[in-house]
Amino acid sequence: MERGGSNSSRALFPKGPSFSLSDFSSKDFIVRDFVDSLAETAVPHNRRSGPSNHAFDPKPLIRTFENALSQLSSLSEELQVKESELLSQVRRAEIQHDQTLDTLGRKLDQSMAQFEALDLSLNNTGSADDSFGTNGISNGNGRSDGGGNIAVQIGEKLEELDRKRRKAQDANFLIQCWMEVSDSGQLTSLEEIQKQGGAENKIRCAVIARQLMRISQRLDPASWGQQSNGFRGNGITNGITGVSRKHNTREVLEKFSELLEQDLLKQFNNSYRKQNFDDMMECAKVLHDFNGGASVIATFVNQHQFFIDRDQLITDEVTTDGETWDQLADPDSDPPGVEPSLQSLVDEVKIVMQEESFIIKRAFPFYEKVLIKFIQRVFQQSIQQRLEMVLDKATTISSLAFLRCLHASRSYISALVEDLKTHGLTEHPEPCSSQISQALDQQLEELFVPYLVGNSYIDREKKSLEEMYNSLLFKFTLYHSRRKKTPTGFMAAIAQQGTQLLATAKDAYMERLESSDLTPTQKRMMLRVAGLQDNSSNKNDIEVSEEQGALSVAYAKRMIGWLAESVRRALELGSASETPKDVNILLNLLLTSMGQVYVETALDAALDAAQSQENVKNEPDLSYLPNIRPAVTITNLMLRFITTVLIRLAESNTTVRRSMEAQTKMAIEATEKKTNAVMKSTMDVVINWVTRILNQQKKLDFRPKDDDLEGLVDSLQTPTCLAICTFLSSKVAAHAAQAIDGHNLEMFSSELALAVYRLLFEHFKKFPVNATGGLMVTKDLAKYVSTLKEWPLTKEVVQIVELLTEVGYLFIIGPEALRERSRNLSATGSGAGAGTGAGTKLGKADFKAFVQKREDASSVGIQSVLAGL
Repeated sequence: MERGGSNSSRALFPKGPSFSLSDFSSKDFIVRDFVDSLAETAVPHNRRSGPSNHAFDPKPLIRTFENALSQLSSLSEELQVKESELLSQVRRAEIQHDQTLDTLGRKLDQSMAQFEALDLSLNNTGSADDSFGTNGISNGNGRSDGGGNIAVQIGEKLEELDRKRRKAQDANFLIQCWMEVSDSGQLTSLEEIQKQGGAENKIRCAVIARQLMRISQRLDPASWGQQSNGFRGNGITNGITGVSRKHNTREVLEKFSELLEQDLLKQFNNSYRKQNFDDMMECAKVLHDFNGGASVIATFVNQHQFFIDRDQLITDEVTTDGETWDQLADPDSDPPGVEPSLQSLVDEVKIVMQEESFIIKRAFPFYEKVLIKFIQRVFQQSIQQRLEMVLDKATTISSLAFLRCLHASRSYISALVEDLKTHGLTEHPEPCSSQISQALDQQLEELFVPYLVGNSYIDREKKSLEEMYNSLLFKFTLYHSRRKKTPTGFMAAIAQQGTQLLATAKDAYMERLESSDLTPTQKRMMLRVAGLQDNSSNKNDIEVSEEQGALSVAYAKRMIGWLAESVRRALELGSASETPKDVNILLNLLLTSMGQVYVETALDAALDAAQSQENVKNEPDLSYLPNIRPAVTITNLMLRFITTVLIRLAESNTTVRRSMEAQTKMAIEATEKKTNAVMKSTMDVVINWVTRILNQQKKLDFRPKDDDLEGLVDSLQTPTCLAICTFLSSKVAAHAAQAIDGHNLEMFSSELALAVYRLLFEHFKKFPVNATGGLMVTKDLAKYVSTLKEWPLTKEVVQIVELLTEVGYLFIIGPEALRERSRNLSATGSGAGAGTGAGTKLGKADFKAFVQKREDASSVGIQSVLAGL
């Protein structure tokens, strides 16, 4: 803001600050700051910093604000004037814009009408010609349509005439070339066209040379080694008979064609080195028209640097270290993957294919055909030769090493094919075309056909598994083959099949071990799996322990792991249609090796041990019983693998699946029958031994004399009771718990407890009992009951067993207590004659039988109780 004059010449009432529209158009304008600046200019300088005792004077502010209001009013009027001018200009512009749009619309409608009229005149030729030609009048539009489609017809006729003209010129030139080659043996005109260069000229040379070849065959048969008899093959004369020519037209034309082809191939190679793709494309087009492109494809593929370098390296031996081969041959080690040299080749192929596909698409008009040839050459020469070398080397290691190499190679090359399909090659970034994908799949299949044809692959898998299974179970089969066989009668006939399988497995292992075609690595692995030394090949010198004849869940897991690996290979290498048959073969092997040779053999041994002790005079050895537990576990593992893996893989073939289910059911039922036979025979062994001990009970054990009372006070039970309870607790219960568990243990224990209960129930009906003997009977029965109740029994059996306690009381209570108990007797018996369904109450007959064994049974009180029954 400006102030007029100096302090000496200042007016009495100075004017306020002046401002314009530009002061309010700034983005930084703030109303509050504007008002504050007005207030500051209204206060004189001498009052701004002076003492604060001056009275407030509003007049300067009033004058300043009045001046500002007057200026703002004038600015507002100025703005209204400008706004009115702008509004009038906008209205004029809108009117002019509307007029322009109307004018343009009318012109557009006129243009469209003219176009439609022209289109109708060109497309209605037929109807116009009919109406005008017959009636000589125009159509209903008031316009003659005689001109209709004349322009189009004239254009077509001109094109046809041009084609005929070119055809006549080509025929003339062709005749000229034929006259030259037939008269002078030269192709001067054609060579001049060739020298001009250019793709079109070279294509024309190729076409004319090919046509001259056909003319030479018809008109100069002598140069083609044919007799010139003036007739063609179908008896029609060719019009040229007996003409002798000085020059062999065939040789001249072939020489020219060969030079032309070599020239084009040379030009193609030079362009390839210079990466001149346009020139390569031109040469490829000419050669494709000349001879189908076979020569240029062969030149491109054969002279590729990849094949030149690989031809020098293809003779290199497979140099994988021995540790890797040992890992491949070791069934317990994870496969190390694809062989390094093959992996390097496949990785290089992937890069080369992706790079060359780009060049092929730019250099060849028929790029798919070239790419397919390149793929065939890569797979059939480079990959196949290296694959054969790797697999041949693996064959010299072991059958498992071969199978693992085959699977790893197939998986890695399959991944290459899928990567190439996804990359797209010539169609990059889009996926490969169906033709290229089919070619890749075909080459992949052809690589592995020699190894997968027919049943050759699954036979290798089966043979490899048999060798490993026989090795792992060799000591087991050797132990059981040396074991003495004791079963007789029907059980001997059942066990005969298992014995034959044992002998077959053992002999197969020894024969394979002594085979001349067995590689050193495989022999070493078979010995390691079997746990043998190389110098112990004589089976008669091999020592086996009882532990090696027992079942091992760890062995079973190893066997299933090996089988799972084979199933995985069969799935990835075999076809989907053959999968059910393949897994059926593997199922048969599993049921034979693990089910019959391993599990059933161990169960047969346990059954032999049990049956051999049914009538022994010494305490039976139940150490065979814990072998039931691993047998059940292994059977469950095998069944779970079969139902979860093998049978599911055979679902596509209903017949095979049902056959596999039936085989599995038969195998499981056979195992269950043998397990049940072992447990039943064990129960017989226990019952027979308990019966034998009970028979050793002395007649007077429960009628001690007064002289023996002092010794009886110290003893708790009779020796017979102690012997039976010790046998049942430390031997039977302990071994049964190691053999079975859960519901099976409960059922076995309950059945055995009932059998012992029956023996004891009848046992105490045989001995006379006096008052002191009654205490001994009570102690014995209490011991029997506590021993049996330690077993996992059902509630019903526990109640039946506790009835023995009630029997003990019958020998010590008085007549009144007997009379009270006689009121709760059942009509039927509860002992041996009642069977397993016995109640929890004594029968009258049993009550009477026990009471009559009391020494005081003839007393009046006891007789009155018995008479009351």
